Amino acid sequence: MKEVILIKNGELALKGLNRRTFEDMLVKNMRRRLESAGKFNFTIAQSTIVAEPMDEFADFDEAVSRIEKIFGIAGFSRAAAVEKDMETILRSAEEYLAPQLLGIRSFKVEAKRSDKKFPLTSPEICRETGGYLLRKFPHLVVDVHNPDLIVTVEVRDNYAYIHGTQLKGAGGMPTGSAGRAAILISGGIDSPVAAYMMAKRGLELIAIHFASPPYTSERAEQKVHSLLKQVSKYSGRITLYVVPFTETQEQIKDNCPEDIFTVIMRRMMMRVSQIIAQREHAGALITGESVGQVASQTMPAIACTDAVCEMPVFRPLIGMDKDEVVAISRKIDTFDISILPYEDCCTVFTPKHPKTRPTLDYVEKCEQALEVDRLVKEAVEGTRFIHINAY
Repeated sequence: MKEVILIKNGELALKGLNRRTFEDMLVKNMRRRLESAGKFNFTIAQSTIVAEPMDEFADFDEAVSRIEKIFGIAGFSRAAAVEKDMETILRSAEEYLAPQLLGIRSFKVEAKRSDKKFPLTSPEICRETGGYLLRKFPHLVVDVHNPDLIVTVEVRDNYAYIHGTQLKGAGGMPTGSAGRAAILISGGIDSPVAAYMMAKRGLELIAIHFASPPYTSERAEQKVHSLLKQVSKYSGRITLYVVPFTETQEQIKDNCPEDIFTVIMRRMMMRVSQIIAQREHAGALITGESVGQVASQTMPAIACTDAVCEMPVFRPLIGMDKDEVVAISRKIDTFDISILPYEDCCTVFTPKHPKTRPTLDYVEKCEQALEVDRLVKEAVEGTRFIHINAY
C-alpha cells in the first residue's frame, strides 16, 4: 500500500477541447510548487490528477499543505493506492482509515468504478466495504445523510484508491492560464486581497510598489515583501518592481492644489505602471480600490485616474465592503501583516479636504505644472526588481 494525493480539477472539466491544455498548466504549476518538498510524479486520468511521491525523502505532509493553496484545484484527498482485489481493498481500508474511523461515530461508503472489468459493481463495493468496516469497528453506525466521514473507494485503471472525505481546494483557474497582470500594491489590507482574487482567475502576477524615502522606510518595503510572500503561496512566484516616487510626490505637493493631490498621484502611478506592465508582457493593471471607500475612489475620481490608462484596470474589490475584504485577508494570512504600522507612499502628504468630484479638465489643468514625461521616465528608469516566492 502506498499513499498518493488524488486531485480533482473542477472547473477545468468545462473547458472542452482546451481542457488538456489547462490540465497540463495545472500539473506544471504543481510540479514547480512541490519541487522543494521532494520528487513527485503526476498522472492525469478522468478529471483526476494523481500525485505520487517518488522516494522516501518526499515530504508528503508539506506537499498536501501546498496543494491546498494551488489555484485550479477544486478538491483533493490523501489516498491509499492498492491492488484491485476486493480482499486487499477491505484490509487496506481498515488499516489506512483506522485513525479516522476510531474517532468518529457515523460513516457511509461511496464507490466509483471507472474500470468496468472489475467484478463488483459500485453498489456491491459499497455494501462489501460498509459491512466489513462495521464488523471491524463495532462502535460505528451508517448514516447516509450526514455522516462524520465519507469512505470512498475508487477503482481505476491501475489501482484502487481508498480515502476519506475529500478536502476543499483553492478553486479557480491555474496560474498563468489567463495571462499576466500587474498589481499596484501598497502595504494596506486591500491590494494583497485584490492580488489573490485575480490570481485565482488564472492571472500570473507581477507587483509594482511605489517607495518614497525618506517619507517611507525600508520596513514599509519589507512589509510589502512579506505580503507578497503570503500571496505567492497561492499565486506562485511574483516579481516585485519597486519604483522611486519621492520626487514625483514632492513635485505634486509643491505645484498642485492640495485637494487634488491624491488623484494626480494615482494618475502618475498608472502612467509608470503601464510602462512596466507593457515591458513585462502584462495585459492589465490591478488595484485594490472599492467604490466610495476614500475620496480618490469615488466614480469621478476613478474616471480621472482611468483617463491616462491604455490597458484594462481590474478592480476585484470594487463592490465589496471592508468587512468582506478583511475576511479574505484573514483567510490568506495577510491581515496581521497589513496592519503593521509602517507608512506607505499613499499616506504621504494626504490632503485634509480632498476633492471627491474632480473633473478631468480641472485635473489635467493642474498637471500642467508638472514635468510629467520626465518624472515618469526617471521613475521607470530607477525601478528595481526582486523575485518573491514562498517556497
